[in-house]
Amino acid sequence: MDMPTVAIVGRPNVGKSTLFNRLVGKKLALVDDRPGVTRDRREGDVRFGGLHFRVIDTAGLEESDAATLMGRMRMQTEAAILAADVVLFVIDARAGVLPADQPFAELVRRAGCPVILIANKAEGGTGLSGAYEAFTLGLGDPIPFSAEHGEGLGELHEALKGVLPKPNPEDDDEDEDAPGGRSLKVAIVGRPNAGKSTLINRMLGEDRLLVGPEAGITRDSISLDWEWRGRKIKLHDTAGMRRRARIDDKLEKLAVSDGLRAVRFAEVVVVLLDATIPFEKQDLTIIDLVESEGRAVVIGLNKWDLVADQPGLLKQLREDCTRLLPQVRGVAVVPLSGLAGEGLDKLMQAVVQAAEVWDKRISTSRINDWLSEATSRNPPPAVSGRRIKIRYATQVKSRPPHFALFGNQLNALPKSYTRYLVNGLREAFELPGTPIRLSLRTSQNPFDKG
Repeated sequence: MDMPTVAIVGRPNVGKSTLFNRLVGKKLALVDDRPGVTRDRREGDVRFGGLHFRVIDTAGLEESDAATLMGRMRMQTEAAILAADVVLFVIDARAGVLPADQPFAELVRRAGCPVILIANKAEGGTGLSGAYEAFTLGLGDPIPFSAEHGEGLGELHEALKGVLPKPNPEDDDEDEDAPGGRSLKVAIVGRPNAGKSTLINRMLGEDRLLVGPEAGITRDSISLDWEWRGRKIKLHDTAGMRRRARIDDKLEKLAVSDGLRAVRFAEVVVVLLDATIPFEKQDLTIIDLVESEGRAVVIGLNKWDLVADQPGLLKQLREDCTRLLPQVRGVAVVPLSGLAGEGLDKLMQAVVQAAEVWDKRISTSRINDWLSEATSRNPPPAVSGRRIKIRYATQVKSRPPHFALFGNQLNALPKSYTRYLVNGLREAFELPGTPIRLSLRTSQNPFDKG
């Protein structure tokens, strides 16, 4: 079968070439802040998490006469769209949807091939409002993305996997279409010397990874295939994550960034704590990072055999977890010992359950029944004598569960009330431990007086 083709299209200066370089893994395309740097189609081969395809970087789409240079550039881009199996339509999330995006969105729709909408330049959560505006293009759910920083790669991989022709198993190093189904991607992270490699060796039943009493032995993010109860698992062992100010060695800086990439590609992240010194500041920072990346979380209390004789300790640590980590309320906290091989089955049960919650979809009717009850029980406050009104809610995506609220003056909604809503969603729809995203969409109708 011929290699499938993916075309990257969009207005000038939305970050198409940066995305192209990110996918091919090399700086093949010239990148500059000035628009219009790319003039011709540039092609490259991509191997991306078991996917293999050819990607085409195109000139920015602009309305121009066919006889002009800009017009010829546009014709090259249109030819790439017609030849593509999949189109990545890129917008600038910080600028939002501009009038110039609409005709080209229509052009892409008419091409008849699958389209993945990418809201680029949304690093660190900036530009999310622009990303949500992208719904108006009618090209499906936008992926908040940062080509420059590599944020959103996991979501892009999942989207491509759903629309690209199935790869030849001989070319697929993940063999995700083999019997047993797709591999569940699990990253093991934590501070240095928390016992990550020892735990994975015990899971695999062999000394696959180098271990020892010294902290920081693992420098690479190692990917390993495993099977648990017939379920295919892809394990990622990562270098210990230390506070940035303490990282002096260049190799270790690279290793920590590799660990961050492993988190972004994972579906479930096991944060391994040392049970003898749990919930150190760095542990909380790592869990916060995983939550901010939108990954399902499970907390493993490793070396539990050293503290198991302390009565009431597990209950106390679970209470500490609830108090210290409200953003992942209800997260599974599993005692285990990688060295002794204890608690591994319970850990994996928690991992699979966390993945199911992370991927959960809830019908709009159920969400609005809950919303009506929640706002009746505790109405939103008034602003300048006018009550905030939430009219409607829906789930816009899963992985993690992401909900949008529509109404008037929602930008004035206090954080305490949004916390009330998030906690209510978590409890009503059984979403323990997973990150929950909430977007507020205020009506733009000037005649809408609520």
